[in-house]
Amino acid sequence: MKVLVADDDVDLVDLMDYALRREGYEVLKAVDGQQALARWQSERPDIVLLDGSMPKVDGFEVCRQIRHEGKTPVIMVSARSKEDDVIRGLQVGADDYVTKPFSAKQLVARMDTVLRRSQQHAYNPASSQVQVGDLALDRESHEVTKNNRPVQLKRLEFRILYMLAQNVGRVVPYSRLVEYGWGYYDEATFNPLKTHVSRIRMKLGLGTHGANALSAVRGVGYVLTGPEADAQGSAS
Repeated sequence: MKVLVADDDVDLVDLMDYALRREGYEVLKAVDGQQALARWQSERPDIVLLDGSMPKVDGFEVCRQIRHEGKTPVIMVSARSKEDDVIRGLQVGADDYVTKPFSAKQLVARMDTVLRRSQQHAYNPASSQVQVGDLALDRESHEVTKNNRPVQLKRLEFRILYMLAQNVGRVVPYSRLVEYGWGYYDEATFNPLKTHVSRIRMKLGLGTHGANALSAVRGVGYVLTGPEADAQGSAS
């Protein structure tokens, strides 16, 4: 299993190299964004660990380009811990966001979770389709259509919507959406979840209550309703 570690802190890269090799990973190293992109394109690692602040091309732009060209799992590893930075990392396509300092044990656990989730989506041969009114989702291809027209959703947006569509008409707790989307439970992920839900509503033209809506049930979770839903039966 190959991992690309990209960070301009050479000492940290060496420490991560040592820790990951002990766990059985083959480690590729890069010290700037330009080098990271070149190594990703030539080596095609199984997972990428990206620092947000790197010279030449920053980690956010590297992540954006990787996500544009492929589906390699990406974990942002950054000293930037502000909510806006975390949300930005997720919006450009990162599968997870780990703030420095961190333990090697924590990082490996996060990597295992992201890889397991990625492999389940990539190699599950059973096509699983969900239909909610004029909205259709295909878990195998990650395709979403509304009124037979394709809608482009990011990977986390798709996971959140897929979980909601599987439970149409029922409230899905925040914790369950976080666990399914991110692969682990962390209350710090609730605000990014809210951001992703808002983007799903915008892209699909969904309301916030009634029929054909993605509603918030305060303090509990979210519910996706179909066209047959009673407009008075949904909370917002």
